[in-house]
Amino acid sequence: MRGRDEQRSTDARGERADGGESVGIETGTRSEAGADSGTGVHSDADTGSDTDADTRSDTDAGTTDAGESVVHSTTLETNRWTGVAAVALLFGAVGIIVTAPALLLASVVGITYAAYARTSRAPEPVLSITRELEDDPEPGEPVRVTVRVRNDGDEILPDLRLVDGVPAELVVTEGSPRHGTALRPGETETFSYAVTPYQGAHAFEPVVAVARGFAGAVERVQRIRVDTELRCPPAETAADLPLRSLTLPLTGRVETDVGGEGLEFYATREYRRGDPLSRIDWNRRARGEELTTVTFREERSATVMLVVDTRTAVYRRPDETARHAVGRSTEAATAVFDALVAGGNSVGLASYGPHQCWLSPGSGRDHRATARRLLATDPAFAPTPPESSTAMLRVQHQRFRSRLPSDSQVILFAPLCDDGIVRIAQLLEVDGHLVTVVSPDPTGRDTPGERLAAVERTVRVSTLRAAGIRVVDWPTDESLAATLERSRRRWSA
Repeated sequence: MRGRDEQRSTDARGERADGGESVGIETGTRSEAGADSGTGVHSDADTGSDTDADTRSDTDAGTTDAGESVVHSTTLETNRWTGVAAVALLFGAVGIIVTAPALLLASVVGITYAAYARTSRAPEPVLSITRELEDDPEPGEPVRVTVRVRNDGDEILPDLRLVDGVPAELVVTEGSPRHGTALRPGETETFSYAVTPYQGAHAFEPVVAVARGFAGAVERVQRIRVDTELRCPPAETAADLPLRSLTLPLTGRVETDVGGEGLEFYATREYRRGDPLSRIDWNRRARGEELTTVTFREERSATVMLVVDTRTAVYRRPDETARHAVGRSTEAATAVFDALVAGGNSVGLASYGPHQCWLSPGSGRDHRATARRLLATDPAFAPTPPESSTAMLRVQHQRFRSRLPSDSQVILFAPLCDDGIVRIAQLLEVDGHLVTVVSPDPTGRDTPGERLAAVERTVRVSTLRAAGIRVVDWPTDESLAATLERSRRRWSA
C-alpha cells in the first residue's frame, strides 16, 4: 500500500488447466492509530463499462492500493463507570450524616476509581495485520483463513478485540472471525476460521479492531484495510439441457425432424442413384420389393447464447443462509456452458444488468476456459449487488438485442422476480430466438409478503409456458441435475 502507511502483500496465483484461476493469498497491512479516512476503488464495474471478451480475453482482478490502511478510526465511551461517582458521593454524604467511617472510606475509593476512569484515554494501537488463505479453493469445500496481528506500537493493549471482514457470500463453517486478546509491544497473536466459498471473486472487508485501556472507560475503533480476494473457480460439472430444434447443418447434439446422417432411424425413401450401399434396405429387397434407402435423424449444431440476469433487484434469497439467485444462475450457466460446448455446439455468454459482459458464440477448449474465467471473476457476475439505473438498463437492453446472432437460441438464467424479464423473454421469442428459461426460485414461504412473491413468480412461470417458452423451475432444495431431469421428462411426455 502506498502513502504514509506501509502494506505488505504477497499474492501467489496458480493458473488452472481449464483456464480458471485459483489463488493462495497472504496480504498484510500496517495500521497507524491517527488515520481517519475513507478509500475507494475505481474499476470498469464502477463506471458501468462493457466487458467484451472478444477484445479482452483476460480479466485480471488484482488489488488496488489505498492511501492509508486505517480507513476509519473513532473514539467512543463505553459507559462502564457510569454512576460510580454519584454512588460514591451518596455514600460520602450518608457517612457524614451518620458518622460512619466505613461509608466515608467507600466513598473515597469510589471517587478515586471514577477520577481514574475520567482521566484515562483510549490506547492508540499500531497494528500489522496479515490474512492468509489456503491455495486451490474448490466450490463447496472449506477454505482456512488465518489472521495474524502484531502490536507494532510502544504501549500495551490490554483489551484488543478483532472482527475479520468476511465477504457476505462466504459462509463461516468452522471457528469464528471474532477474536479477543491482549498484546504487549512486539507481540503477535494468530486466529483462524474456515469459510465455504462458491465460484466467483470474493473481496474481504476491512478488519475491525477495538482497543480499550486498563480502565475500559474509552475505546478506539479502527477499520483496517487488508486487501485480500478469494477467487474460487467454477466446479467441474456439466448439466445437459435439451435444446429446441435448429437449422445449422453442422455436426452436433440437437435432434431435428430432418432425415439424413445420424444414428437414430428416421424413415425410408425411394432409392436414388448414388445412394451408399450401406444405406439400402436389403431386407426389403430380399422380399422382392423395390429398392429403398434408410435415412436417419440428423443431429445439428446449435448456436446458443447463455444470458444471466444480473440486475440489482434479482439479488434475492429465500433466507439469510441460502445463496442468492444470481450466484445460483451463474453456477447453472457454468454447468450448461460446459455441456453444450462438449456437445459440439457454438456457445456464447452475456450478462443482462448494469455491467455488461459479452462473449460471442464459439467452441473449443480455449473458448470454454474464457467463459469459465468470466463467470468466476468478471464484475458483471459479482457476488454483491451493483448500483443500477433504469436508463442504463434500457440502453443496454437495445444493444443486447442487436448483438444477438439471428440464428441463435437463448437460454436465460433469471429468477423471474419481476414482469420486466418476462417481457424480455417474450420479445426475444418474437425476434426469432428459441428461448429457454432456467429460473432459480429465490422466494421464501415464512411471511405473507414472501408467500405473495412466490405466487406472483408462479404466475410469471405460467405466462411464459403459455407463450411456448420452456421454463426450468429450479427449487432451492433440489440440485440442478435433478431439476433438469424432471424438466426433460415433462418436455418429452
